[in-house]
Amino acid sequence: MVGIVVISHSGKVAEGVKAMADQMADKSVRIIACGGIENGELGTDAIKIMEALIRADSGDGVVVLVDLGSAVLSTYTALELLDEKERRLIKIADAPLVEGAVCAAVQASAGFSVDEVAAAAESARSMLKL
Repeated sequence: MVGIVVISHSGKVAEGVKAMADQMADKSVRIIACGGIENGELGTDAIKIMEALIRADSGDGVVVLVDLGSAVLSTYTALELLDEKERRLIKIADAPLVEGAVCAAVQASAGFSVDEVAAAAESARSMLKL
């Protein structure tokens, strides 16, 4: 089953988004929150992200959702720390954090591929709220 990593500069935001996605996901979907830096301040940590990617991967791939652009840079750094086999099925979704995580959780629960889960997360960009 495809795993999901939620990356935010805030640990509280990452945990909150994870909690929402968990409500929509089958319990077998690995959703990992990865937020903040070691001392609890705002920021992202490539080592922490790398560890989250490894924990989320059950062999079917991982979809990553990020809050801001510098989280993408930290994720790219984390990917460079992994070997080719580990990073082959990791997709960073260009998606809104909350809506993307919920859509990804639903698709991962249904057993879709990493590309399909990432596409579902990215489709959340066009979701209307009103």
